Parts: sequence; C-alpha cells; structure tokens
Amino acid sequence: MTNIESLGANSYARSTDRRDGQSEALGRANSAEQVRDRILCYPGAVRMPANGMELYIVRDFLTLDECAAVIALIEANRVPSPVVGDAPVSPHRTSETCYLYPGPAPVTAVETKLDLLTGLEPRYGEALQGQRYAVGQEFKPHHDFFDTEQPYWLDQVTMGGQRTWSAMTFLNEPEAGGRTNYPTAGVMIAPKAGNLVIWNNMDEYGAPNSGSLHQGMPVEQGVKYVLTKWYRERPWCQ
Repeated sequence: MTNIESLGANSYARSTDRRDGQSEALGRANSAEQVRDRILCYPGAVRMPANGMELYIVRDFLTLDECAAVIALIEANRVPSPVVGDAPVSPHRTSETCYLYPGPAPVTAVETKLDLLTGLEPRYGEALQGQRYAVGQEFKPHHDFFDTEQPYWLDQVTMGGQRTWSAMTFLNEPEAGGRTNYPTAGVMIAPKAGNLVIWNNMDEYGAPNSGSLHQGMPVEQGVKYVLTKWYRERPWCQ
C-alpha cells in the first residue's frame, strides 16, 4: 500500500499553523505518481482527455448486484447532505447522504476494490458516502480540496489534511439529467451503473488544483444514486 504520510504528521495539532507548505505539496505529488500507476493497471481504467486535471474512468467497477445492495443501504439511512464549512443543510448541495461505515458486506466489498484500485492504505480514506439525488436536486460547482484560507482548515489539519483523490461510483442511471460536469476541464460524464470516476484534486506539483472544479447536474427525471470516497494526505480521523 502507498504511504503518503508526510514529515511531521505526528506533530499536527490544532493551532494557527496552516500546515500546507512545499513539503506537504511535494509529498502529495510523489504519492500521486504511485496512485496513477496503480489506476492505469486496473482492468477497465482509462485516463480521460481533461484540460488541466487528472481524471480517470473505470468501467464496470461494481457489479449491478453490488450497486443494488449499496442503494438499499442508502435508502435505509439517508439524511440531508452537509457541506464542509457551511450550515448543516445547504442550498449548494440538495441531495441526501448516507454514511457507510465498515461492517456491512456491501461496504466491505467496495472498500476492498478501492484499496486495489488506488493502492492507498485504508486509513487514508474517509468513510464512504452514498448520495441520493431526486428530481431537481444537484451539487453546484465546487472543489473537493479544502481552502486553506478558510477557518475550517484548522480543524481539517488535525483530521488528515488535504483531500487528494476523489472516487465516485454511479450506482444507477436516472431517466434524464444527473450528469457530472467538469466545466474547466471540458468533460461531461453521464451516469452509468457500476462505472467509477476518480480524479486528483491536486495539480502536478501537489497544490490544490482549481481546474478540478465539478458539479452534479440536476436530475431531470428519476433518481440518481452515487457512492463517493475521498482520500486524505494523512490518516483520516473524525
């Protein structure tokens, strides 16, 4: 497994030190090379032609049975989706979320596949999140990385630091709408059950990449289910 723990991680404590300098960026850039090699060796993985960002699609990452099992968990446990640094419920993100912690067989199956895909140690990953989007619901344009100038960053430093990689799996196909748009990169991806999209939130130098801007377009007909996993630069802790 890839070890992306940067120098001095054990000394990270909540303070006014924002902890996002050159050494951290270098560690993220070096880790990305190893993750990139792992992804490209995975069956069905293809790098997408995306302007200014690193983006891959893995076809048939989950089976339809695995997708159905995860959807059932989402339906049983969904709550309004939160946004980091925002109010508990935000008009910026209007879906519903289900936190999928280790234990249930469907969760274990997905986590095992993600470990094989990325080569990252499980402790660097946040808990899986399932999202449900009904008609009209969306996730407006945003970045997954953390803005180090925002007050919430001081807490995120102690929880694993930057979000480096994002992995999102489509669990079904709504009748209309619900595409994932990367406006800066010039990529639009339609939901297809079982397909996974994974991207690097950092640039080639390990710094947050504004080109990774993306959005979940509104669902026009039906319901959309996705499964999301975010990875940190150091072990994640809540």
